Amino acid sequence: MKALLLIDIQNDFLPDGALAVAEGDQVVPVANRLMSEFALVVATQDWHPSDHRSFASQHPRRHIREVINLSGFEQVLWPDHCMQGSHGAKLAPGLNLGEIDFIIQKGTDVDIDSYSGFFDNDHRKSTGLEALLHEQGVQEVQLVGLATDYCVKFTALDAISQGFKTSVVLDGIRGVELTPGDCERAIQDMRLAGVEIIQ
Repeated sequence: MKALLLIDIQNDFLPDGALAVAEGDQVVPVANRLMSEFALVVATQDWHPSDHRSFASQHPRRHIREVINLSGFEQVLWPDHCMQGSHGAKLAPGLNLGEIDFIIQKGTDVDIDSYSGFFDNDHRKSTGLEALLHEQGVQEVQLVGLATDYCVKFTALDAISQGFKTSVVLDGIRGVELTPGDCERAIQDMRLAGVEIIQ
């Protein structure tokens, strides 16, 4: 079976959100069009505690987009976003919520971020996504969502590493682009790992 994964299509990643992705709202109609083609649709949802250590606000004299060492990993410091129970953490308006079968929450550990829908950034803790997909008999996943150079990329790479045939819909993703070319590099990294990039 083939599943559609909707990656972090949440208010805070839309234009005017706390961590806005340019044209992030453009992935919503693509996601809605695709949902009816899949027997299983799973959405991932950033679900951070309010004092998450990936937030610049938790580090005095540090700034948004600065990179620090956090739990042994390079961590970009983000604005406060997708806090548990907040409006910003809700799935985007216009997304066809009735077609979503499961929601997997991630980034819940205050001390480490979780770009991937499968694991935290250290791969210490699973989100339960892999087990869910196996329980449902899924062998193949297709991804749309936000953001190309972070959560889409790392979810796709983990999907491949966990043995799922994986594709990413190019017109259904948008990126942060902290540095020019980040999205193109992310797409190349996914391709090199065996992810199919499709229109």
